[in-house]
Amino acid sequence: MSYLGEEIKKLGFGLMRLPHLDENTIDLEQTKKMVDEFLAAGFTYFDTAWAYPGSEDAIRKALVERYPREKFQLATKNAAWIKCNSREDALAQYETSLKQTGARYFDFYLLHNLGDKRTKFFEDFDLWNYFLNEKAKGKIKHLGFSFHSTPEQLEEILTKHPEAEFVQLQINYADWENPAVKSRQCYEVARKHNKPVIIMEPVKGGTLATPPETVEKVFKAAEPDSSCASWAVRFAADLDGVITVLSGMSNLEQMRDNLSYMKDFKHLTGEQKKVIENARAELAKIPIIPCTTCNYCAKVCPMDIGISGSFTAMNVYTLYKNLDFAKNQLNFNVVWQGHKHASECIKCGACEEACPQHIKIRDELVKVSETFNV
Repeated sequence: MSYLGEEIKKLGFGLMRLPHLDENTIDLEQTKKMVDEFLAAGFTYFDTAWAYPGSEDAIRKALVERYPREKFQLATKNAAWIKCNSREDALAQYETSLKQTGARYFDFYLLHNLGDKRTKFFEDFDLWNYFLNEKAKGKIKHLGFSFHSTPEQLEEILTKHPEAEFVQLQINYADWENPAVKSRQCYEVARKHNKPVIIMEPVKGGTLATPPETVEKVFKAAEPDSSCASWAVRFAADLDGVITVLSGMSNLEQMRDNLSYMKDFKHLTGEQKKVIENARAELAKIPIIPCTTCNYCAKVCPMDIGISGSFTAMNVYTLYKNLDFAKNQLNFNVVWQGHKHASECIKCGACEEACPQHIKIRDELVKVSETFNV
């Protein structure tokens, strides 16, 4: 289907989790093979970012230098909230991305991770107007943004910036009705504004590839030969108004699995949708901290502890038993937002008086501190 005048198949290659030879070295030869198989199957959309270490360089070598520019779409992002003290610092990211990718122009350029305190940087540095001018010059074909925050903030941004052509959202079946993520509500806001959606995190950082055993049983009973990851990607691809679904593939095996069911993607049947509903119901049975991220606690905490962010990370660990991914969630939701860790709680109890869910916040923060050693 065509969106924004672009013919893009429903699977996009997310370049945040490329294969590595060691902690700091991307496996370029395997990346080249993945690029080759992806393009050979008819897929064309590649998503990188200035903030993904080594990714822009790798895609230059694996894709840009090896294929005609018109054979693919390349997206990258500007994270003006990372180490940018001025407009010039933020624009330097853009110039660095052009140089590192060697792409000459970007098919899709995104303001990276708007929401909360991060939105202000893009406004203060007048980046919307700058990149609209770059679009007029032909260096950007489509301008939009990625987003991980609340539907209310998304509504505000889209109302203020109707020039945004698309939105990139975190959407997966586990977060669809999750009160901490509210991905369904964010999706509905984007569609209300007639913005097509690019989906990220359909497999929730890989955790839905190996979901809890009770969830896996639901999927395997319905389709024994289908991977759990395939259910997650197909759920996302089935939604209306979706340009493409990004999968952060880390090896050829993951690539080939995704290609096997997305090459000739067919929308979900009613029976398949019911299977996903049953899987979500099983996930909901696992006891987690009942935090809705209303953040009333944050407004009264004298230490500025990242309470809701800490609980989001703890819930991820409880559900999926993936400590590394849960730590990444802790960094994203606490450290990157400028909050303090659970260990700095002084146990004053103000948060518990404010919590409408009556969570024993002080006790839960102790568990967070012990689990993540923070």
